[in-house]
Amino acid sequence: MRRRAVLAGGACAALALTAGAVMRARRIGPFSAPSEPSSRPFSGATDTVTRGDLQGQASVSGTLRYSEARTLTSGFEGVLIGLPASGTVLTQGDLLYRAGAEAAYLMHGALPAWRTLEAGVDDGEDVRQLQAALRSLGYLEGEPDNRFGRATTGAVLRWQRDAGLSRTGSVPLGQVVFSPGDLRVGPVSARLGDRVGMESELYAVTSTTQVVDAPVKLSDQGLAVMGTAVTITMPDSSTASGTISTVGTPTEKTSGSGESKERIIPVTITLDEAGSNTAFQEASVTVALPSQTREDVLSVPLGALLALSPQQYGVEVVQDDGTTRKVPVTTGLFAAGRVEISGEGITAGQSVVVPQ
Repeated sequence: MRRRAVLAGGACAALALTAGAVMRARRIGPFSAPSEPSSRPFSGATDTVTRGDLQGQASVSGTLRYSEARTLTSGFEGVLIGLPASGTVLTQGDLLYRAGAEAAYLMHGALPAWRTLEAGVDDGEDVRQLQAALRSLGYLEGEPDNRFGRATTGAVLRWQRDAGLSRTGSVPLGQVVFSPGDLRVGPVSARLGDRVGMESELYAVTSTTQVVDAPVKLSDQGLAVMGTAVTITMPDSSTASGTISTVGTPTEKTSGSGESKERIIPVTITLDEAGSNTAFQEASVTVALPSQTREDVLSVPLGALLALSPQQYGVEVVQDDGTTRKVPVTTGLFAAGRVEISGEGITAGQSVVVPQ
């Protein structure tokens, strides 16, 4: 059988990276004209013509990070005698820091602490979330009700006893720090023995949720849609699934050299499986955004394409008797290492020749 003319590897890669583009035949040589069936049965590598949906993708660079970064500051004055280590994950009820005789603990709640909570205070959401936290920790029975009554006072007393705090039954401002969820400790700026005052910076914290920030070109803004499922490729080549959770307004991004600017749309992607990539605190990643979709089409691997002429692609079909025949095809969408094809006599299930 005559030597097959196949697409050069570099050309295949370029086609594969052209996400969502419908590419037509172009000159790639040398060329192999359509042929009569070969006289000998083919014994090399083959793949199958398949029918199904073909999904194009556009790749953008992104940055993996932990969300909701901020700095924890002191709510008391005194000498620091207790601090967590960088990288620690703090859960509900954990000690945040200790300054002299005072200490701060983490409890879950969306509303920041803003007043002393004790018997007689006005009903409020901050009371309810304190009750919910105490109940979760096992100190309060019954449903939270926004009212700081006798049961809540008793729960606070029991919690303060176990935490080694002065048993007052009231929660002064600063003794509890509310956060919607657990916290991950970042760089620690303070040291044990430091004398701190109100609002002294102690350490950086983030949520335990990892997100990806990705700038999408303005020309691709149709791909930046809330709720879209995406695939993220990590530095170790592993992949993770995620969902676009926020889409910002168009803004200017300066290139790394600072010499040029382009309009982009900032997109945030939340990973579907929380904590699945904790090996990476911050990393450069690649995000595959779904673009054009072709439904119920025939496709073959890119390597199956032949250049039959400057204007014509083809594939080499393995026939029932084992011989092969080069058949002209029209190409459509290139995506995920495959290409949409159509042509006379091309059907699903046929075997086509591919490179060894």
